[in-house]
Amino acid sequence: MSSSSGPPSTKSNPLQFSFPLLLLQSLQIPNPLFLVSQATVLRSRRMASTIASSLSFKLGVPLRPHPPLPHTSASLGFTTFRRNYAVSSSAFANENREYVIVGGGNAAGYAARTFVENGMADGRLAIVSKEAHAPYERPALTKAYLFPLHKKPARLPGFHTCVGSGGERQTPDWYKEKGIEMFYEDPVTNIDIEKQTLTTDSGKLLKYGSLIIATGCTASRLPEKIGGNLPGVHYIRDVADADALISSLEKAQKVVIVGGGYIGMEVAAAATGWKLDTTIIFPENHLMPRLFTPSLARRYEEFYKENGVKFLKGNSLKNIEAGSNGRVTRVKLEDGSSIEADTVIVGIGAKPAVGPFERVGLDSSVGGIQVDGLFRTSVPGIFAVGDVAAFPLKMYNRIARVEHVDHARRSAQHCIKALLTAQTHTYDYLPSFYSRVFEYEGSPRKIWWQFYGDNVGETVEVGNFDPKIATFWIDSGKLKGVLVESGSPEEFQLLPKLARSQPIVDKAKLQNASSVEEALAIVGSSL
Repeated sequence: MSSSSGPPSTKSNPLQFSFPLLLLQSLQIPNPLFLVSQATVLRSRRMASTIASSLSFKLGVPLRPHPPLPHTSASLGFTTFRRNYAVSSSAFANENREYVIVGGGNAAGYAARTFVENGMADGRLAIVSKEAHAPYERPALTKAYLFPLHKKPARLPGFHTCVGSGGERQTPDWYKEKGIEMFYEDPVTNIDIEKQTLTTDSGKLLKYGSLIIATGCTASRLPEKIGGNLPGVHYIRDVADADALISSLEKAQKVVIVGGGYIGMEVAAAATGWKLDTTIIFPENHLMPRLFTPSLARRYEEFYKENGVKFLKGNSLKNIEAGSNGRVTRVKLEDGSSIEADTVIVGIGAKPAVGPFERVGLDSSVGGIQVDGLFRTSVPGIFAVGDVAAFPLKMYNRIARVEHVDHARRSAQHCIKALLTAQTHTYDYLPSFYSRVFEYEGSPRKIWWQFYGDNVGETVEVGNFDPKIATFWIDSGKLKGVLVESGSPEEFQLLPKLARSQPIVDKAKLQNASSVEEALAIVGSSL
């Protein structure tokens, strides 16, 4: 954690330390101080913690699980003893109370898989979500899910987690088979940290031993007073949102997309498959300003234009107007101009879905729930992963909150491994972003770029976009970041190695490279 925030609090009642030791003695388990191996120490303390947790619920003693050793978790290492949250079972809606995940996106799905891989899911894990579906690979919603029916769109169950990383497809039946208790369409509205309970929108009371918050983000919305909630105005965060947009696209003629970032680029690419009159509006001077250089953005803008997409750059939306039927008919801009529209898609960013978990501790700089390198919050037994977590970005020595599927997957897996095993190393994430668009059947060309590292310093661009282009970010002579469009599998595999090692690069030699392949060979030789 940053020096300003400090590590998560470990203050607790002295009983949390003395009670497990007494239990060890009463059960004739050797004192951990005299055990030979560190692994045995960890297992013994986990066992004591677990027994203490079990008895605290059976006897009504208000104890939390024993605080973990530094950089370890207080989770059970054996299968002999299991936490028991069966007291007053009628009071709680969930039978599986040892671990509870709140959320239904990528992070929740990959966390569930990690629980299963460690043999700690069956009868122990519950997932509560506002989603109507089992966790799925959310990026599909702005890509293949939006293709017209005759162009082979993606549909569930095809993209349930964890197919996005080559893993097993975790359908609703998978969760049943693994003994995971699921609560759908019932978001958590309140948490009682002292009692370790959650209340859902339907009024259910859920008990937890360890809580993993994986609530992701919510779409930033336009104010209602300027037409942000009119029929025909769409935001995309879940399957229901995407289904509503598809219903509009089936009848649409003129589509306006507000925002020139990820959502804007991906939805516009999908709209070309419907052969609709499509315009993107954004206040910046070029697409993807947080990542793309002006030169790189121009290449993509030209390709989009070739496919019929129009741009209104450097302009902001003023308001959205409705017709006599109450549905959107026109978008007015700040410069006084207007555009006809029967469908508007808004992609202007997202906000961490903190919801009722503010008390857990928020980060004031990047937003979200503040965690350490093992995704522990300031409250013992509560963790946060994925888009909602503000975590230490070890490589660059700063606190970050990353809204990307790769981080959602990796953070969930790292957190659960640390919780269930003796894993002690902190999360060392390498920022990465990608997009795949124009992949519908009959598209003249598929676009697929990947980026790794940090986009700081000077840039060198190599290639002409036909068929490839690469951009290298160099700071103080070191390679900091690299983006490649339409790379081969081998080239894409090289990128994270380059970004993590940050080799010294001969900038002049790189500028003289005649192709992307030659440029990658130059920087690769510096490893």
